[in-house]
Amino acid sequence: MSLISALFTGVSGLSSNANALNVIGDNISNVNTVGYKGSKSVFSDIFSVVLSNGATNFQVGRGTQLQGVLQSFAQGSFESTGNALDLAMDGGGFFIVNNGIGNFYSRAGQFRINDDGLAQNVTGEILQGFRISQGVTGTSLEDVDLAGAQSAPAASTEFILGANLDASASAGTTFTSPISLFNSVGSEVILNLNFTKQAGSNTWDFVANPSDGVVTSGSTGSVTFDDSGNLAGVNGGGLSDITIDIDYSASDPPALNQSLNWALTDATTGGTNGRLTGFAAPSNNNSFVQDGFSTGVLIGLATDQEGIISGLFNNGQTENLFQVALADFLSPTGLTRTGRNLFAESAQSGQPIIGTAETGGFGSVIGASLELSNVDLANEFVTLIQTQQAFQANARVITSSNDLLTETVNLVR
Repeated sequence: MSLISALFTGVSGLSSNANALNVIGDNISNVNTVGYKGSKSVFSDIFSVVLSNGATNFQVGRGTQLQGVLQSFAQGSFESTGNALDLAMDGGGFFIVNNGIGNFYSRAGQFRINDDGLAQNVTGEILQGFRISQGVTGTSLEDVDLAGAQSAPAASTEFILGANLDASASAGTTFTSPISLFNSVGSEVILNLNFTKQAGSNTWDFVANPSDGVVTSGSTGSVTFDDSGNLAGVNGGGLSDITIDIDYSASDPPALNQSLNWALTDATTGGTNGRLTGFAAPSNNNSFVQDGFSTGVLIGLATDQEGIISGLFNNGQTENLFQVALADFLSPTGLTRTGRNLFAESAQSGQPIIGTAETGGFGSVIGASLELSNVDLANEFVTLIQTQQAFQANARVITSSNDLLTETVNLVR
């Protein structure tokens, strides 16, 4: 009876180690799989047989069995890719993706914009996140949709002109400073400031003439410079900014009325900001700053450590569009592997905890990077050798038991 048991004990060792070889092979085959998490075989002994009336010193084991396969969620290394929608997790958490039926969870962050403008992984699931609108982050999970993302125009409200008006110019000399502005619908308007030198002083009159719309206030005025060529007075009085109002009601397309502040003074000191001068040098325009911009088309993306996807637009503006949603579990090892680098919630994993990067127990998101497989090839090969030897040893147990049974049969001869 004991020899027969030895045969089956050896068989249990062969079966368990064969399954362990399968786990090792799975790890090695996925060494280049992005976001892959390696597994480890866990063995346990089989309930022993008590040979002598319950005596604890006469218990004989019946072999081994593969008790389970544990997933290792240790951090993998990173690879830079240059694609803003390649996302890697540094720390705890999973990306949430949806296949149209339900949510799945993944550490593989290879996302691209599909033909519908959605951030999609290579197997077709859509990345989930929180929409950011006017600087406010939403609270509902939704598809990361980048279709039609554009930067709304902003009307100019202030401009600063850097220019020199030649103090040595003769009376009646003219000089023009073209100012590029934007109205409420994003149309570019050129506001020409036409300066004319007055006789007997370092004073210049100006006329504001826009390429579109009608100036209703501040269309004319004057600027006066002191003996050092610094701005000393505006419109016959002391230093102040100038307000220019433009009416676009008759324009095509029409736009909201625009009130422009021509900043000539320093907001802190109240003195001149030094941008407009009257030195004895040829008149010139040397700088110009204004705060408006036109409508922008999306030309690039970037993702920061908080998982915020921002768009870069061709009007020079950046805007936050989405924040990537993350999930974590009380027991990640209890997740169900569904293939294609995806995990599904199970009773053993617990329900998902939804959040964002760098909050709670969530790690950070690294944009333009991918988390590589956490399989250690050297360790896998050592385990492979160990498992192979265990398999061979169990095969030897079966061979030896067979030899002993043969000898027992030959006793009758």
